[in-house]
Amino acid sequence: MSTALVGAAVIVGAGTACAAEPVALPDRIGLHLTHEETKSVADGPIPAVISMMVPLNRIGVGLEADTGIYKDEHGGVHASLRQAIMEAANHSDGTVTIYLNAPGTRNGRVLDIYQNWN
Repeated sequence: MSTALVGAAVIVGAGTACAAEPVALPDRIGLHLTHEETKSVADGPIPAVISMMVPLNRIGVGLEADTGIYKDEHGGVHASLRQAIMEAANHSDGTVTIYLNAPGTRNGRVLDIYQNWN
């Protein structure tokens, strides 16, 4: 499965009126989704489709400090991709930033998802 196809799935899953803010870094590209886009992605099929194509050990999750999701002493997040996105969507100002990592970077992770809320 091509990482470009995964990125396209995330973009399509965000909706047709995409206002997502593109983010470009030297070793990855991404999208910062609005609150409405975050809710749309959380409620749709995209998290399940991505999880079927990308092994969970190749997806990183950056949790907010006051998350309710369990993170073990080794940094392992014990939640599905949908749960991580849904938790952000359930906050009134919650958003996510989704990165597609360059091959061979970020300890082999394909995707990184970061929760954002105040």
